[in-house]
Amino acid sequence: MSARALKREIRGCTLCAEHLPLGPKPIVQFSETSRVVVIGQAPGRITHQTGLAFDDKSGHRLAEWLGVDFDTLHDPAHFAIVSMGFCYPGKASGGDKPPRPECAPTWHERVWHELPADRLTLLVGTYAQRAYLPETKSWTMLERIRRRRDFLPHILPLPHPAWRSTLFMRDNPWFEAEVLPALRREVAQRIR
Repeated sequence: MSARALKREIRGCTLCAEHLPLGPKPIVQFSETSRVVVIGQAPGRITHQTGLAFDDKSGHRLAEWLGVDFDTLHDPAHFAIVSMGFCYPGKASGGDKPPRPECAPTWHERVWHELPADRLTLLVGTYAQRAYLPETKSWTMLERIRRRRDFLPHILPLPHPAWRSTLFMRDNPWFEAEVLPALRREVAQRIR
């Protein structure tokens, strides 16, 4: 199957429609040349409306962290955005509901078969980190990020770039001083 055909199949998915308050609208981005993969949580309400992954303030912050502009982040020739849930899960107290559990097991492995083997996978937030670094389930996100070198060169855990990340960055100045320059170098190597 081609990446294009797989994207068509994903965009037609209604697997968990009954649980989605705004209905299914799978949002995913990838191509056969995507060498940087962003695995986030799930689309937010704004992203659901526009149909573009990370089409909000967190997307602009993520692009800044990666050392690219917003349009480059949304270029599937370079970046795959394949979250733990592809559809907006609805609101919960204090934020959005968790990603639907059906999504990643149904689609992720199929997407990985379409991507280059030498890709860098960015685990953005706790849901992605717990799923893809199961041996670290008892760790905090801070511990995973501090021990990021243990997972390179193929995986890099990051905080989610939502508004709360400003608090994380304030409390952990080493993130901006050490992690972001290294992240930008890794990304630049793969998208040139």
